[in-house]
Amino acid sequence: MPWSTPFDEPIALRSGRKLATLQHAADYIMQLPENAQQSDCWQVAVENLINAAETGGGWLMFARIAMMRALKADGNGR
Repeated sequence: MPWSTPFDEPIALRSGRKLATLQHAADYIMQLPENAQQSDCWQVAVENLINAAETGGGWLMFARIAMMRALKADGNGR
């Protein structure tokens, strides 16, 4: 599954920006400070994004959920 694969529903950020694809989500994580990227919640999100890109299927939904949980844990949720 390509990194350009869209989520079923984009993830809205407080800034008004939306994460619509696996690539958008990966880019968002890469822009976080290194210590934030290493937190458990973001590591789970990264793992799910990679699984979605490599195998597709239900992993796309898991990746979206992991991103939303990490955003909420990080205080940047919807």
